[in-house]
Amino acid sequence: MVRTIAASLAACLLSSTFAFASDFDSAKMSSWHQWRGPLATGVAPQANPPTKWDEQTNIKWKVEIPGRGSASPIVWQDKIFLLTAVDAPEQEAAPDNAAAENTDTTVADPQQSAQDERPGRGRGGRGGFGRGAAPSTPQEFVVICMNRNTGETIWQKTAARLVPHEGHHDTNTYASASALTDGQHVYASFGSRGLYCYDMDGNLVWERDLGDMETRLGFGEGSTPTLHGDTLVVNWDHEGQSFIVALDARNGETRWQTQRDESTTWATPLVIERDGRTQVVTNGENRVRSYDLTSGELLWECGGQAANPIPSPVQLDDLVICMTGYRGYAAYAIPLDSSGDITGTDKVAWNIDDHTPYISSPLLYEGKLYFTKGRNAIASCVDAATGEVHYSNERLPESGTMYASPVGAAGKVYYSDREGTTTVIEHGPEFDVLSINKLDEGIDASPAIVGDTMYIRGEKHLYAIREAQ
Repeated sequence: MVRTIAASLAACLLSSTFAFASDFDSAKMSSWHQWRGPLATGVAPQANPPTKWDEQTNIKWKVEIPGRGSASPIVWQDKIFLLTAVDAPEQEAAPDNAAAENTDTTVADPQQSAQDERPGRGRGGRGGFGRGAAPSTPQEFVVICMNRNTGETIWQKTAARLVPHEGHHDTNTYASASALTDGQHVYASFGSRGLYCYDMDGNLVWERDLGDMETRLGFGEGSTPTLHGDTLVVNWDHEGQSFIVALDARNGETRWQTQRDESTTWATPLVIERDGRTQVVTNGENRVRSYDLTSGELLWECGGQAANPIPSPVQLDDLVICMTGYRGYAAYAIPLDSSGDITGTDKVAWNIDDHTPYISSPLLYEGKLYFTKGRNAIASCVDAATGEVHYSNERLPESGTMYASPVGAAGKVYYSDREGTTTVIEHGPEFDVLSINKLDEGIDASPAIVGDTMYIRGEKHLYAIREAQ
């Protein structure tokens, strides 16, 4: 009888898991639940946002966001999730990673003591071009849940209140990683300030402290974790001992952790299921690498990237494509059935050495790869399967420095710049500008598109852009 009850219970749990997975797969296509959208490509396959807008036209609502952040808005059904960091000089705060209201649920890191002993883990950081001074006043690291139809705040939680150990580049923020959700929980990473899991009503489920990063030239942090099933993958590349770690998304406990021979990167890992194998592909300066999601085993690696990797990988069928664009340009298309070190071999499907992005990630839209050159408003489009160039070196009119990643929907591609200009071009092999749209504040965060609405986080406000009814 015990075995029968146990077997029945297991069957029910398995059935519920499959049902939720099926519901999630269906719901995510009409949401923007993670960095780069439902397919991790920058495309909203079921959306149809406006082509034209300005401060007086097609603005459904506009809401001021406290503090600073370049985290993209994340949308699940009728909720938007946004991360921000707020100056809190009047508040007393711990000088390190002490949580403001979450200390009772911390899960201890079994490898934390080893990290604390590694060399070069200083508090002061290093100087360098564009580096901001280490702060002396506290920051509040905040998760905001908003009603996506009205912009009203549903709940707001301060995950931590503390004085950061390191500054950041003048154009970076303390909230540059985006939230992500599976429809049951919301995951918010503030990097060295902690990783937090909330339920959809804002109740804390667990938190983790993975240590303090020492970023290159003190430029700050920004890599977003990746969620696949009940596994949360965090890439932790910095000037100390870098690693990639897989956590149990249900409780934050470590499943595996693998050291990496990399300096600071800001790219988000990509999890890919292909031919019965699930792998995690990570961009890097020394190597693009793939790891087995279950074990953390290194599957393959490929050198050839440029410095300061920020763009996230994208997948087309049996290929994964990684790009860099600082002090050199590189894009590599790598077969997912690779093994070992394929650097410089004919295993690489194609590569290009010009026009690739420094900060923004590419957009993969129906086999076409869209991207800008370095930080410049110079657009290119290539065939993602072959690398064949459709067009390159096309100037986006009236646009300047590009940080936000392009997004696509309904046969249109949207490029936003740091001055608040969004250029809309037609999706296709020809460069055809459809509209030029201007807001009153700059855009660093990549937009999110759901249904007939585009959500753009400006420097101070979140905009919901929708065709007037």
